Amino acid sequence: MSLIVQKYGGSSVADAASIKRVARRIVETKKAGHDVVVVVSAMGDSTDELMDLAQQVSPLPPARELDMLLTAGERISMALLAMAISDLGAVSRSYTGSQAGLITDSAHGAARIIDVTPGRITDALAKGAIPIVAGFQGVAQDTKDITTLGRGGSDTTAVALAAALNADSCEIYTDVDGVFTTDPRVVKKASKIDFVTYEEMLELAAVGAKVLHLRCVEYARRFGVPIHVRSSFSQAEGTWVLSAQGVADAVKEGKLVEQPIISGVAADVKDAKITVVGVPDKPGEAAAIFRALADAKVNLDMIVQNVSSTATGRTDVTFTCPADSVNMAMEALNGARDKIDFESLSVDEGIAKVSLVGAGMRSHPGVSADFFSALAQAGVNVEMISTSEIRISIVTRADLANTAVEALHSAFGLDSDGEAVVYAGTGR
Repeated sequence: MSLIVQKYGGSSVADAASIKRVARRIVETKKAGHDVVVVVSAMGDSTDELMDLAQQVSPLPPARELDMLLTAGERISMALLAMAISDLGAVSRSYTGSQAGLITDSAHGAARIIDVTPGRITDALAKGAIPIVAGFQGVAQDTKDITTLGRGGSDTTAVALAAALNADSCEIYTDVDGVFTTDPRVVKKASKIDFVTYEEMLELAAVGAKVLHLRCVEYARRFGVPIHVRSSFSQAEGTWVLSAQGVADAVKEGKLVEQPIISGVAADVKDAKITVVGVPDKPGEAAAIFRALADAKVNLDMIVQNVSSTATGRTDVTFTCPADSVNMAMEALNGARDKIDFESLSVDEGIAKVSLVGAGMRSHPGVSADFFSALAQAGVNVEMISTSEIRISIVTRADLANTAVEALHSAFGLDSDGEAVVYAGTGR
């Protein structure tokens, strides 16, 4: 008998009929001889609807109260799913994140899990019940307030529980059949990936792939939790996210012919570019800029410093950050003008980050040449470049993002013969 943690996203439990379908799948897994723990997201777009409602009541709702409100969506889903499972003759118990033992820090809206004490979950399993846990939420260790983990946090809830329970695998159910070489809503010929390493999935999640949350993959890599990304709308085998050794073992066992050079292409149109104009080209200035941003908790990605002007001895520093962090970044930099000597700030929100990811880049020369040739032939201008061992990212105009993705997808032979199926929703 194995223990499986299953997580169902909002599109999988969007309405009563969907909840009943998911309940049947869970009960079938139980009848097959497995212990099952389920993590569930809020129904459909209910989190967005709650957020809109909060903003109608208060333009700047207190973070503590906003967390209290937003966690209601998952509590509704878990209770309804437990009811549907009970109607099928199985025993089920629903638990909030705090009842399930998800202990977090006190950062409302973006809390991090610091411990998992799943005593009530293990007790339920011992009694033959199916625990249903509300995703996306926990309880702060110091204040005992309800917290949320940030958007996509149900993925992290599922992996954290899988790690704490020493589960055999964590199944993430969504509205596509697995992880694809790119967004199948953009490129219809996107191919499903059968196996991908944690490192590749981390890069894909970080640069815009929507199917898995970044922190979920980080957690899985740290604790060695195998993730199986599947569709709740079909019985098809999905994508396994494993360690590099796990993927190598799949090749040896004949489950995978050969690990591909390139795993996928992703685009993120939710970034912005900020330029700090006229910074003195001397030691300490860049440190002061990025210290101010760090103190404001602004996450940065690409950073470029121009060649300084001989006449003025000044240079420009450009970086990218999430578009919803622009105001925080601008306030942080303007608030630190007594420490940072710059002339002005400029913001460009009409950009996109396009990335190519693949572990094979380490050992195959020519990937960069093919990458930039494909973009040039498609008429895509490159504004910034960033690389890692297994990733190449560029910044271009937002209206060219899909063009760039399609060109790269074809250039690296990732197109499939048929069309990818998207069952519902928008990618989560």
